[in-house]
Amino acid sequence: MSTLTSMPAWHALQNHAQEITHTHLRDLFAADDQRVERYSASAAGLYLDYSKNRINDTTLALLKQLADEVSLPEMAQKMFRGDKINHTEGRAVLHTALRSRSDEPLLVDGVDIRQEIKATLAKMKTFVEQVQQGDWKGHTGKQFTDVVSIGIGGSFLGPKIMAESLKPYWNKDLKCHFVANIDGTAISEKLKQLDPETTLFVMSSKSFSTQETLTNTLTARDWFLAHKLPEEAIGQHFVAVTSNVAAAEAFGIDKDNVFPMWDWVGGRYSMWSAIGLPIALQIGFDHFEQLLEGAETMDQHFLTAPVESNLPMLMGLLGVWYTNFFGSQSHVVLSYDHYLRGLPAYIQQLDMESNGKSVDNQSNQVDYSTGPVIWGGEGTNGQHAYHQLIHQGTGVIPADFILPLTSHNPTGRHHAMLAANCFGQTQALMAGKTLEEATVELQQAGLAEDAINALAPHKVMPGNKPSNTLLMDKLTPTTLGALVALYEHRTFVQGQIWQLNSFDQWGVELGKVLGNSVLDDLESATPKLNQDGSTVSLIKKFRNGEI
Repeated sequence: MSTLTSMPAWHALQNHAQEITHTHLRDLFAADDQRVERYSASAAGLYLDYSKNRINDTTLALLKQLADEVSLPEMAQKMFRGDKINHTEGRAVLHTALRSRSDEPLLVDGVDIRQEIKATLAKMKTFVEQVQQGDWKGHTGKQFTDVVSIGIGGSFLGPKIMAESLKPYWNKDLKCHFVANIDGTAISEKLKQLDPETTLFVMSSKSFSTQETLTNTLTARDWFLAHKLPEEAIGQHFVAVTSNVAAAEAFGIDKDNVFPMWDWVGGRYSMWSAIGLPIALQIGFDHFEQLLEGAETMDQHFLTAPVESNLPMLMGLLGVWYTNFFGSQSHVVLSYDHYLRGLPAYIQQLDMESNGKSVDNQSNQVDYSTGPVIWGGEGTNGQHAYHQLIHQGTGVIPADFILPLTSHNPTGRHHAMLAANCFGQTQALMAGKTLEEATVELQQAGLAEDAINALAPHKVMPGNKPSNTLLMDKLTPTTLGALVALYEHRTFVQGQIWQLNSFDQWGVELGKVLGNSVLDDLESATPKLNQDGSTVSLIKKFRNGEI
């Protein structure tokens, strides 16, 4: 038995889950007309209604007890002060420092990283302003109109989704494009749209050797030179975010155009660093700073607010509640805002790369469920597709509904209809529809009794399906920063409860290593073909170019 499952709070939660499992949310609301006031909280411009969860005061008290028993508040303090909580790699975890405005020294291996962060932000600001104001031009003297950000994983997804989410704040004279996929079609289709004389490339790779990123960058370089631009022009059109300055210089990038990366920032947490340069180029540095400020406000809330009003703590603990005591295997994120349509994919990477683990901090195989599948999409599209599974499927799928109260594009009744769908879905998930209600509905529609008896069971919705509703006044850089930081800390909370290292990703590495071996066999004149039978067969088909 693991340490976690032997804790008193864990046993108490198991017993409590058996007691509450047959209690319906309808009954909980009927018994308490103040339920939403008691089970809601606000912070950093966000409002969380968690009243439509299968919980009562006992649930929250036991979840808080579990958080205390795993020393969750102390672990949060360790992260913020730079302890090396990423123990498998011997690294601090300090993405929070990237958005902190504190002047208090913060040492990592004897170096005050506050000064490095400030220097990098100042360098980013100067560069962004030079590009946006036209002081930094291309080799032929033309102002840049397009930026191509080349990265992979967190170096790609964070900048892309944050930039897309903040389209109302875009610099209208500059358009950012994002490339990650090693599929040559991805970069080829992007380059077809662009003029090399007015295109700036931002290459993001800590090592300057990440296979996908380096290959795409070399392809961009070849495209650039193929348009009769001289090699010495590369320094004006290519910048890098990397820790390998020598490799960047060898590529042709001036060392003054290299922005640093640090080991104490994981890729999926790196958009707050110079990895966020494409965001700043797209929305302007002032708005990028507002993104940082929103995240810092959520950081301080997470560190200081009591559990019962702490948004990341509440959402993280509720996730544990359903994963470990209701057998939930997935969690759906539903963005009721077109600009936030990419957010579920961002949270998917953040959560599943962090907590998709089965070995605990003591190197033991866990005997409890960890990281659920994170999925979702844009409302109201999902209501005509996968919401069916959430409403009438056999499993428990907790849901997060996210809605700005004010639209950037007020158009007729659109936003009221969007909000009505959002709120109506949470109500339907909570209340459901009984057999009696379905029967009455069909009787009122004039159906015959035998038709009613046959059809009514199919129209029953069990309800009692849990959901959170997250509201903000308006989607701004500040509220978006707070929202992303909220999900970062929610992920941390769950990882700490499950006693995982949420900051390594060894599962990602194996595929890279084997992929390199396969690539050798795909391209070599004398392939070794020492893989398993299936892989060897696939390699041969690729080399032959036919099935």
